[in-house]
Amino acid sequence: MNERHVDLETADGVMPTFTCWPGGDGPFPAIVFYMDAPAIREELYEMARRHAAEGYYVILPDLFYRFGRLRFPVRNQWSRTVWQAVMKELSNAMVMDDTRVLLDYMAGLDQVREGPMACIGYCMSGRIVTTAAATFADVFAASASLYGVGIVTAKEDSPHRLVKDITGEIYFGFAETDGTVPDYVIPTLQAELDKHGTNYVLEIHPGTEHGFCFPERDVYDEAAAEKVYAHFMDMCRRNLA
Repeated sequence: MNERHVDLETADGVMPTFTCWPGGDGPFPAIVFYMDAPAIREELYEMARRHAAEGYYVILPDLFYRFGRLRFPVRNQWSRTVWQAVMKELSNAMVMDDTRVLLDYMAGLDQVREGPMACIGYCMSGRIVTTAAATFADVFAASASLYGVGIVTAKEDSPHRLVKDITGEIYFGFAETDGTVPDYVIPTLQAELDKHGTNYVLEIHPGTEHGFCFPERDVYDEAAAEKVYAHFMDMCRRNLA
């Protein structure tokens, strides 16, 4: 496995990224891995490595770079207060600007194959994945949003308003119990997807709670997490070939 930490210049500062890809010459199709609100940590690196081992170049950007180098080795009410505040300030437009930088960087790499890419994100990045799949519809042929927050809002830039622009395949996986996803979100999102004929799968995983895909969480549900992983990998194999 090849790994590299790369700092990328953006209009708002320096964005650290973690990249990994299999051994060999490649080139490999690319996956953009958007982080969740608890920020960059080894758990995300391990998840990125697992995707890379399947034959992909994976890039994981630190989306909180505008606010400093934020790391939360302990999850508690104080760390949660910080990342929730930062998450609210991080706009979809900011991350789309960051994504353009990521795409420009990968365009110059021998390790990255030209052609369609995939993206995946959890929690905070559910809204980001949805926005990216629409904003870069010519790039992202497979996208996955897991128990995403902020997908349906009253704001003008609410991601659910953009699904009409998605041309690739997108997967939405929700937890059965999730206080961060109000009851109106899923039916509103589903109605919009159906209205525009978006190529999507939406699943609510029985018995799960928000965060069920992360092995280090006490709510980790291995069966549901593995089902999600298999579905995303199948999407990548079919759409990034």
